[in-house]
Amino acid sequence: MAILVTGGLGYIGSHTVVELLNNNFEVVIVDDLSNSEKFILKNIEEITGKKPAFYPFDLKRKELLTQVFDAYSIEGCINFAAYKAVGESQEKPIDYYENNLFSLINILQEFKTRGLSNFIFSSSCTVYGQADEMPIDENTPLKMPESVYGKTKQMGEEILIDFAKAYNRKVSLLRYFNPIGAHPSSKLGELPIGVPNNLVPYVMQTAAGIREKLSVWGNDYPTVDGTAVRDYIYVVDLAKAHVAALKRLLSNQSEESTIDIYNLGTGTGSSVLEVVKAFETANNVEVPYKICDRREGDITVAYANANKAEKELNWKSETSLEEALRTTWEWQKYLNSRNN
Repeated sequence: MAILVTGGLGYIGSHTVVELLNNNFEVVIVDDLSNSEKFILKNIEEITGKKPAFYPFDLKRKELLTQVFDAYSIEGCINFAAYKAVGESQEKPIDYYENNLFSLINILQEFKTRGLSNFIFSSSCTVYGQADEMPIDENTPLKMPESVYGKTKQMGEEILIDFAKAYNRKVSLLRYFNPIGAHPSSKLGELPIGVPNNLVPYVMQTAAGIREKLSVWGNDYPTVDGTAVRDYIYVVDLAKAHVAALKRLLSNQSEESTIDIYNLGTGTGSSVLEVVKAFETANNVEVPYKICDRREGDITVAYANANKAEKELNWKSETSLEEALRTTWEWQKYLNSRNN
């Protein structure tokens, strides 16, 4: 019995594959390498001593996806395959809707046809939009997200809820906040293609001299220092939550539909400038920055209440912001060594 991991060579996907292999799951990866690199597969094998099956194709190619399902006894799926840049999603909305939703529907068609269950969806706190109260828990009302990226996540959740109810299947929607950091081995980490869209990889590249200055998008928000506040969670902690959610689904013997929803975060918000200062302190490096106008699609404050995940999954974030940022810098040094 195998677990299909789509987008399994991406940032969160690769760390989750490592945790799955460490927990003795058989893993089948499908990744079109649009936001990842082939060397990550080799590094996963070096870290775990195990080689997952790998298929490099676009999930919108239904005939190839069918072949994978024919070749393996799939017991569940963790779906990471999606475009994920907030800013880019505003510029290329149709590309985001097509990629993020059509690929999901193709997988679910296979699940429906074959009577499969146990589906974990990589969702996002963006489905809450700008929440009226903090911290955000699973009962916080959903709002129309500010970004097209967020809309695809909210639509993906709705599709999965309808799927679970109509066919009596089990799904888990994991709404995570802002993943950061790298694997302790320094062999896995965030690998943005081109100019980074997320804060921490841009901080990392600025510290390394790849970027001249960090752009801080707005300093007039009603926050502690005027910059936007997010909940930054260490990626290995996040990966372990996926394994816990999978085990919960697999252990559920009910024939009724199950829809588990979990916020995954630390419960603490940090501003952009607080992250910059923490990175500088953790790594003894300087990060030059400039203040720019607010970026369309960004929200002001978001941080999690993750008590439900702690109660039902026996999971909680354990790694400090500084430690996560230290691993980020070690990952950058690893990348530098690869390029030299």
